[in-house]
Amino acid sequence: MARKIIGIGETIMDIIFKDGQPTAAVPGGSVFNGMVSLGRLGEDVTMITEIGNDRVGRIILDFMTENGVNNHHVATYDNSKSAISLAWLNERNDAEYMFYKDYPAARLEVQFPEVHADDIVMMGSYFVLNPVLRPRVKEFLQYARSQGALIYYDLNFRSSHRHERIKIYADMLENLEFADIVRGSTEDLENLFENNNPQDIYQREISFYCKQMLCTDADGDIQLITPGIRKSYQVERIPTVSTIGAGDNFNAGIVYGLMRYDVRRDQLTSLPVSTWDAIIRCGTDLAAQVCQTFDNSISREFATSYRKSDF
Repeated sequence: MARKIIGIGETIMDIIFKDGQPTAAVPGGSVFNGMVSLGRLGEDVTMITEIGNDRVGRIILDFMTENGVNNHHVATYDNSKSAISLAWLNERNDAEYMFYKDYPAARLEVQFPEVHADDIVMMGSYFVLNPVLRPRVKEFLQYARSQGALIYYDLNFRSSHRHERIKIYADMLENLEFADIVRGSTEDLENLFENNNPQDIYQREISFYCKQMLCTDADGDIQLITPGIRKSYQVERIPTVSTIGAGDNFNAGIVYGLMRYDVRRDQLTSLPVSTWDAIIRCGTDLAAQVCQTFDNSISREFATSYRKSDF
């Protein structure tokens, strides 16, 4: 049976400002951005998320269909508005956000997709820690784990939630226990653990629960840490237009690499460095491409050429 990729996370409309003026409006969300890129790359992708039954929600649903993302598992709320974010780009083209959300009390009331062994589940950000959503998120993760899925967890923990660090800590550890690979930025580590040293965090907080860790640091080195590997990867510095989707598309590239090289869950702990090199190259390639556009995902043209590339 062909493997598929299932994302669970927030969907939002990003309105992007540069020099004080609105520049673009694009559907977004940390997991969602990666799923759109994977859909453009021709993977079998499904998104579990929620929207309002409004004009913005319909744009998002159409956008999913246009980009090959299965939207049959999207909770649609009749009496709520779809989420919107305002993203202001600074001189480095990094974003500061304001969010506008209007959700009902009952959340994520949707039938979950079927999951099979070695399907890949992508999860991340506050969405999978939110106490309102947590029962449904945990239910899905338990099901995915029981089916033998490979689970990829992007911490993506913003400073705006730092005051909730203690409250969500147990659920975050539970997510790590579900996960086979965890990715965090140095900023995520600082916000969650008050320490941005990936080696320390792996030893003290991660390794007991999840054996494979990736750490990114904006345009700094990428760290790969597993029980048998410690390796740094230098990131090529390039001119950027927007860095909003960089981390999300790094995640998408890692998942694409896992699919491209047919890496199964039970192979992760013994994966050779050469295979990790190739997988991480996919992550950096996708992240670099998306930084050169206001889109939150890789371009269709890049996706088409990348699928045909021999590397």
